[in-house]
Amino acid sequence: MVSTWLANLGRYVMLLKLSDYLDMLLMALVVYKLLTFVKTSRTANLFKGVLFFLAAMALSTLLELHGISYIMGFLVNWGVLALIILFQPEIRRVLEELGSKKLKFLGLFSHGETLTAMEHTIGQTVVACTEMSKSRTGALIVFEREILLDDMVRSGTVLDASVSSELLKNIFFVKAPMHDGAVIVRKGRLLGAGCMLPLSKNVNLSRDLGMRHRAGIGMSENSDAVVVIVSEETGSISVAIGGMLKRHLMPETLENLLRNELLTQEPQETDKRRFHLAEWLRSRKEESKDHAR
Repeated sequence: MVSTWLANLGRYVMLLKLSDYLDMLLMALVVYKLLTFVKTSRTANLFKGVLFFLAAMALSTLLELHGISYIMGFLVNWGVLALIILFQPEIRRVLEELGSKKLKFLGLFSHGETLTAMEHTIGQTVVACTEMSKSRTGALIVFEREILLDDMVRSGTVLDASVSSELLKNIFFVKAPMHDGAVIVRKGRLLGAGCMLPLSKNVNLSRDLGMRHRAGIGMSENSDAVVVIVSEETGSISVAIGGMLKRHLMPETLENLLRNELLTQEPQETDKRRFHLAEWLRSRKEESKDHAR
């Protein structure tokens, strides 16, 4: 029995072509990405509900419950539209991530300038957050990454200014007209102020978190942005990334975290590749000289 099964399996494998292996690899990748995507609590619960519905439909068909099968079959006809409505925020987030991917070679010439501007912005942000923490001035600073935040920028006042600690402190001064909103930074430039952010829908958040923290977490849930939050009540500095909140950060920790998240390591890797290539060319040149002798 087992030998026959193995023989049939072997014959089936021999019939597979390269395109079949590629097809299976792509299907496995799609399934893996889907399971990774639904790891968030809200999406996972919706996905579990869909699986429960399909299991109930299969069971009703198996047990010949014709009434239930008919109703569920009718609902399945509208299931695609219902899934699009239910997963609309998640689908939009995935499409935004795909659409915001930039070709790396298009930014080779401006990468050095962007890197320098971001380093300056990080330093000024740390200085401003440190001083606002001491004076207990609330602040909400969003660092845009791959996913563009144009909708959030349009909800506030559009700017295009170099980031400085004095500018940030003036924006978040308690009597300033834009202090209740967030500022959005793109490529080291302050793009907008007084911007409205989506609140987090995570019901498991601590009750001592105010609206500013919930907005920061919500922004990190709906994009790949890095959000810096200064509490108005306690003065503590926090950072939200990917729906997770890191609280009570020291200025040194804040700077290291921002540098790790916002400064890419591509130049170092490029330098290493160039260094290895130069060494290889030098060794080849020396070998050719030895052979000539």
